[in-house]
Formats: sequence, C-alpha cells, structure tokens
Amino acid sequence: MRVLCVIPARLGSSRLPHKPLQLLAGEPLVTRVARRVTDLNVVDRVVVASDAPKVVDRVRAAGLEAVMSGVEHRNGTERVAEVAGMPEHQGYDAFLNVQGDEPFIGKDAIEGAIARLDAGDEIGTAAAPLSAERAEDHARVKVVFDSAGRALYFSRAPIPHYRELDEGEPEYWQHVGVYAYTRPALARWVALPPTPLELAERLEQLRPLEHGMTIGVARLTEPAPPGIDTMEDLQRAEALWLTLSR
Repeated sequence: MRVLCVIPARLGSSRLPHKPLQLLAGEPLVTRVARRVTDLNVVDRVVVASDAPKVVDRVRAAGLEAVMSGVEHRNGTERVAEVAGMPEHQGYDAFLNVQGDEPFIGKDAIEGAIARLDAGDEIGTAAAPLSAERAEDHARVKVVFDSAGRALYFSRAPIPHYRELDEGEPEYWQHVGVYAYTRPALARWVALPPTPLELAERLEQLRPLEHGMTIGVARLTEPAPPGIDTMEDLQRAEALWLTLSR
C-alpha cells in the first residue's frame, strides 16, 4: 500500500488557543509532529492540513508540506477525507491520521495501525497499557476489544468496569491518537450520519463502530506518550523533549 499521512491542524482550540502554533522547544507543535512522522520513515508522504493560512505558511516555511482545507470540518477524519479527495493524492491506497498534538508518537503505533489494514480491518488504530489510577482521567480515552483485536467500544469512562478486584490488577487500554484507513473506509466513514454514542462521548471513532465498521487495535507494550491539550501539558512536554534531546 502507498500510505499518505495527513496531520489535521485546526487553529481553533478551546483548551489551548492556537495549539498548532504553540512552541515546543522553540518550534511550532505542528511542525514537530510532522518532522516526527517523517523521521520515522514509515509512510510514503506527510502533509499538514489546516483551515488557517498562518499554519500552512509556517509549515511550508519549515520546509514541510501543507495544504489548505475547509473550515467546515467537525473532526480530523473529515479533514483527512478532503485531502484524500484532492487530485494530487489519488495515487494513495491508504491514509494515516496522526493528531497534531502527538509529538512523541511512536513508530510502533503507526506501524501497528497500518498493519491492521493489511490484516483486513477497514480502520486501524493503536492502544497502550494504562494504569488503574490513570483510567479515571476522562481526557484519556479507553478502548476494549474482542479476541481478534477489534474494538468493541471506546469511552472516556474507565472500561471495563471491575465489580470485583479479587482476580488481580485491573487491565485498561488507552487509545493512542492515530488512525489508518483504507480509501473506501475513509469515504464511508465521513458519509455516515453522527450517532448517539458519538455525540454522548464526543468521540468520532464511535460513529463507524456503531455503523458496523471494523476498527482493528494494535496493542503496544509501553504506556502512551503524552498528548498536549492544555498549557500545563505543553510545559510537561517541553521538559520531556529537552530531557530526551540531551
């Protein structure tokens, strides 16, 4: 498969204004993510998609690829679908959506999500082990899956709910911010109407799940790298970046 990675970068954010352009170790967050994916050398091409000219300009000034996309999109998947439909991207078989606040995204997550497409799933993603105390954090999306590794449900609540704790430590899995889609699956996803569970949890991945699409989940061995939703998250990410760069 030829895989195009699209990094959606919406400028508006209620929790961290102008998030794509916030600086992480002196460079805009969105370009940090784009460089990270490019350096992992897993996909054929990486492009940032934004509804803001200033984001596109900053990305291009950094020597990376960026395209303008519409302002009407409700989520990252819709933005990826617009990019997939552009004439210059018709030669790609699959698409990877890496969220623009994942500067530490791992190669195992990306390869695992793409591998789920090779295994026959319509959509691929990844999950990492999560401790019981962190499972209570609603900002960390949890996922449960069947014996074939296909998602059964995603939730902000701790799932599964353990009624009894006599059989050892509870096991939770945190959803990692990456999606791989086949071209037909991406087109079908964005054509579907929103669903009650999607609206209740504010989780876009529940839409294809409620409509019977398969989402394969690659299980990682290490905890998820930190995402960035608030200024405090950004400060912690800065400290981690500087530590890892030494």
